[in-house]
Amino acid sequence: MSVRKLKPITPAQRFRVVNGFDTLTTDKPEKSLLAPKKRTGGRNNKGKMTARHIGGGHKKRYRIIDFKRNKFGVEAEVKSIEYDPNRSAFIALVEYTDGEKRYIIAQSGLKVGQKISSGQGVAPEVGNALLLSEIPLGTIISCIELVPGRGAVIARSAGAFAQLMARDGRFATVKMPSGETRLVLVTCMASIGVVSNSDHQLLVSGKAGRSRWLGRRPRTRPVAMNPVDHPMGGGEGRASGGHPRSRNGIPAKGFRTRSKTKSSNKFIIERRKK
Repeated sequence: MSVRKLKPITPAQRFRVVNGFDTLTTDKPEKSLLAPKKRTGGRNNKGKMTARHIGGGHKKRYRIIDFKRNKFGVEAEVKSIEYDPNRSAFIALVEYTDGEKRYIIAQSGLKVGQKISSGQGVAPEVGNALLLSEIPLGTIISCIELVPGRGAVIARSAGAFAQLMARDGRFATVKMPSGETRLVLVTCMASIGVVSNSDHQLLVSGKAGRSRWLGRRPRTRPVAMNPVDHPMGGGEGRASGGHPRSRNGIPAKGFRTRSKTKSSNKFIIERRKK
């Protein structure tokens, strides 16, 4: 993976950093795995705006991703590595020996022609999906389930990974991408390796228009608002705005909002660092 800095032939391109896309092998998605993706523009079923800064953007089609990896004991061949407009990671089209095709989140280092599989007794190699009970300790993993059979929910974005630290009885200790250490059932699945497109964090859009293509509308700074609109608004001249907080008064930057009575608190061994 690599990034490219464009020649500044226009003002917008002066700071633009784009993805090299050198790991992608095709630009045509598998038609049988596409679904329509409707936009809301931030409006609810009554047409009222309930989420700000959403609207416009390029039309997209959803790629149906296999987060469960539940085709056990059947080998699959990687047919292509593709771009997905709905996520930061790249996706891989795999074809199983029985002819079925599926999209999966591509791990870094996954190559076209490579054979992958999932289930019990599978080798802990990049792209394979195993139960946490079968993965060697210290292994870098991604696409981790929290509930057995429900599908991956953790470490799915570009460059994300977690580490399997220990196992004790029914639970495995996993160090999350955030730095949090947490207990996960050993019957949950995880994929081996780091999620692809780790250079995603280095990209620079270069101009406001590209945010509009992505469906993001302009955002007004709270300190530029009036007191009636935001707790940080108002003041004579360019006032600092006071303590950073949200529109409904909840402090930002370090204020903990997690419920003290949340049922999953008992599974968290160490909280993420501030």
